[in-house]
Amino acid sequence: MRKPTSKADRSGRHTAREAAASGADFRQEEIRESHGYEVGAAEGGAASGLEERSGEIPQQSDPAGDDLPLAREAKRAVRVLNPAGSVSMPRPAHRRVIAVANQKGGVGKTTSAVNMAVALALHGNRVMVVDLDPQGNASTGLGVEHGAGLNSVYEAIVDNAPLHEVAHRVEGIPSLYCVPATIDLAGAEVELVNVVAREARLRKSIAAFEGEVDYIFIDCPPSLGLLTVNALVAAEEVLIPIQCEYYALEGLGQLLRNIELVKAHLNSRLRVSTILLTMYDKRTKLADQVEQEVRGHFNEIVLDSVVPRSVRLSEAPGYGQSIMTYDPGSRGATSYFEAAEEIALRGAKSSSRRQSQTSEKGGN
Repeated sequence: MRKPTSKADRSGRHTAREAAASGADFRQEEIRESHGYEVGAAEGGAASGLEERSGEIPQQSDPAGDDLPLAREAKRAVRVLNPAGSVSMPRPAHRRVIAVANQKGGVGKTTSAVNMAVALALHGNRVMVVDLDPQGNASTGLGVEHGAGLNSVYEAIVDNAPLHEVAHRVEGIPSLYCVPATIDLAGAEVELVNVVAREARLRKSIAAFEGEVDYIFIDCPPSLGLLTVNALVAAEEVLIPIQCEYYALEGLGQLLRNIELVKAHLNSRLRVSTILLTMYDKRTKLADQVEQEVRGHFNEIVLDSVVPRSVRLSEAPGYGQSIMTYDPGSRGATSYFEAAEEIALRGAKSSSRRQSQTSEKGGN
């Protein structure tokens, strides 16, 4: 004999059926949202089920596919490497000689010189890197041999060897050259003590170079000695990388005073054209404070691009590569690409401004 059900039992079963039905509806809604096709209701039978049963597999549209991290990285890599050669940065009207200088070590001088040179070379410019640091780190970063006894910048400065004889083509980048530094360069300052106009040796060598190059980047040693003075006398512009830390600001005043001394007595064309903030760590307030202080003091010569602190930037030289070829989709590669693009665009604007001023004077 069936036991009569109470009102409470009937109510409980009714609530359970409602919960199960709502759960099924919820699962169907989840499937519709994730796969883009309808799930047939139980009442509709098997014929109104998944469309796969009729042999037609629905196309799953993924409008957000291009926003996946891997897709974004691939886009950045294509933009940086420019494999088709279809994108070019504006070339300057005349050769630009840029000294990358800061007497404090470890602020990103060599990394900046190497990676911006590669970025410009990959986008239609002819570039030369002169490694003026006896450690030869720029040569390493470009994969150029710099062992003792090889032709290097030492021969150009001390022995007056033509620059085209000591320049080496960088493998894989036809429009990029490097004048390497060997350990011999460490003794150049002593050997040049009694030489007349010893501070202008590099300028003389660059002036005699007849090759067609748009940019010459001079990677300076972390000091304010004779080699750095040679770079400042040879250059028209100075690019100063500044690490986003307090100590990096302390020596900046002394560097600027030395630049003014060189400008007053040895090279009136010299100017600080670019400041690049490096090793930026967005997790720290100090990085923000340094950035604000530098931008507030130097205004428009500070590049908008900021180079983040990145392990990949440190790894690349170990493989004899720049970050642009080692990991072109990384944040470091994108930052240096954008910095190089800014330098090229600013140079083009400056050239057009000078040309317009010259034409106005000629008209008067």
